[in-house]
Amino acid sequence: MPSPYRAIFGRPGTKSFSAAGLLGRMPLSMMSIGVVTMVSQLTGRYGLAGALSATLALSAAVLGPQISRLVDRHGQSRVLRPATLVSIAAVAGLLLSAQQRWPDWILFVFAAGAGCVPSIGSMIRARWAEIYRGSPRELHTAYAWESIVDETCFIFGPILSIGLSTAWFPEAGPLLAAGFLAVGVFWLTAQRATEPVPHPHELHPKGSALRSRGLQVLVVTFVAIGAIFGAIDVVTVAFAEEVGHKAAASLVLAVYALGSCAAGAVFGLLHLKAHPSRRFVVGICAIAVSMVPLQLVGSLPLLAVALFLAGLSIAPTMVTTMALVEEHVPRAKLTEGMSWTSTGLAVGVALGASAAGWVVDAAGAARGYLVPGAAGVLGALVAFAGYRRLRPQPAPSVPGPVASGSPSGQGGTAPQPHSEESVA
Repeated sequence: MPSPYRAIFGRPGTKSFSAAGLLGRMPLSMMSIGVVTMVSQLTGRYGLAGALSATLALSAAVLGPQISRLVDRHGQSRVLRPATLVSIAAVAGLLLSAQQRWPDWILFVFAAGAGCVPSIGSMIRARWAEIYRGSPRELHTAYAWESIVDETCFIFGPILSIGLSTAWFPEAGPLLAAGFLAVGVFWLTAQRATEPVPHPHELHPKGSALRSRGLQVLVVTFVAIGAIFGAIDVVTVAFAEEVGHKAAASLVLAVYALGSCAAGAVFGLLHLKAHPSRRFVVGICAIAVSMVPLQLVGSLPLLAVALFLAGLSIAPTMVTTMALVEEHVPRAKLTEGMSWTSTGLAVGVALGASAAGWVVDAAGAARGYLVPGAAGVLGALVAFAGYRRLRPQPAPSVPGPVASGSPSGQGGTAPQPHSEESVA
């Protein structure tokens, strides 16, 4: 492990909560694709599979920030366990209803309940932010490390979920994902020493973290990015099935995550001077451009190469996003603010998975890659339009005595933008 990554684990408890976060985040890459694989195996209906995946993602988008808001007020240990038990019970109902071929509406009810899942990535990043507050270099590396962990989940999660569901029984992938969630959450909440101090209601700023104009730009942009992720998952499974190698979809999606993981590892070693707002816009544009080769592929090997290249821009953009969230959101609402970006992704995944499922059913898998292409263009447009909201705001000038020789007749120094050192 390079020295900057080794250094951040010098604080007590960091290795344990990061490992728990790895297990707790495995469902992020396993549950949605597992539901798509399970339903397509049992019914052959990609439209239904995409719609159920979308329902689960939308539910998580609605409930996730509310759970995180409660965490900011009451602490991780008091909130995460009950929420996780609700989610696991709903997953069990979804698997049972799918296996018993119950009516579709029952599937949707349980899929909505399964969305009551905590944003584990936000919980882990909040712990890092508490430990390294005031140390932007270390916090940058910690966020990069967690992006590597995210992509590790996306490398192995689809392989496990799709592989087990196709080789063992259709419900195996989502079932294992629920097991990972239970172990990860209960292990994490047992670690009280590194848990961020909750902010009681009377000390909590009024309103939602989403009132921040900068956060609004990040969330809307992430809706488009989430649509890319959701569509690629569904279309890749369908594409692999069309060419006669459905199980290979997990390997191809793992290559996509591998590209992001490699880029994230390198990005964490860099000490960049430019403000994160610029890096964010560049990263979103790079993601959009990387969707172009997907429109041209005709085989699984070429698809794997195209997805690896597409993955190179993901982790650096995610790391930059977390730095912007910390800059634009009050400390007492940090977990909620981070969860709102996850909500944007979840909404996008829902829309992208649903749209891609219908396109695949109507026109075939190759045409399905038009969905992530269109989402990439939309994300770039939103990032450009919102760039001014993400830029550092000038500090208010302090009235002072009139300085001689000042053309305006006012003294004092000109407003200065926030230093790069003030953000992670």
